[in-house]
Amino acid sequence: MHTGRAGQARTHALAARDQGLPAISPRLDFLTTAALAMTADETEAGPLFERAVAHPAGVDFPFELARVRLEQGMWLRRTRDRTSARTALGRAAETFELLGATPWLRRAQAELRASGLPGGHTATDTALTPQERQIAELAASGLSNKEIGARLFLSPRTVGAHLYRIFPKLGISSRASLRDALEGT
Repeated sequence: MHTGRAGQARTHALAARDQGLPAISPRLDFLTTAALAMTADETEAGPLFERAVAHPAGVDFPFELARVRLEQGMWLRRTRDRTSARTALGRAAETFELLGATPWLRRAQAELRASGLPGGHTATDTALTPQERQIAELAASGLSNKEIGARLFLSPRTVGAHLYRIFPKLGISSRASLRDALEGT
């Protein structure tokens, strides 16, 4: 699906179902249901995603279940059901964090941010460099990018680029949240 070959992905998912893969094992039943949900059209996807995440075999395969929840959250966000999307994405992110699947955690956090919710952060993600911390503290005190740049001998655009990297590290989306986020680190 993510390579732009939705038609081929749907054909493979239907072939798995039609060849009886779900009858072989609970895991294949779970994965086939998930594949059908991911490749379904807008009218079929919702019930299929619900079946996939509620499948009893999902609890035995937490990584796969988290990936299905991530896809479900992405689909829900595209259909503008942001509240349900945040729930699915949050559960996926929690599982990825517990499993130590950092790249998948970052992906879930990015989707959470896209849904309008701070995506959270891990201890390694929030390690600000000394310069980033200094910029964040100055921004939290109310200084503009131009004023911060003048104090640190940086261009305002460089300050803005640093803040752009700082916000996701702290799990925030606005300058107003900087002071509280810095107190928590």
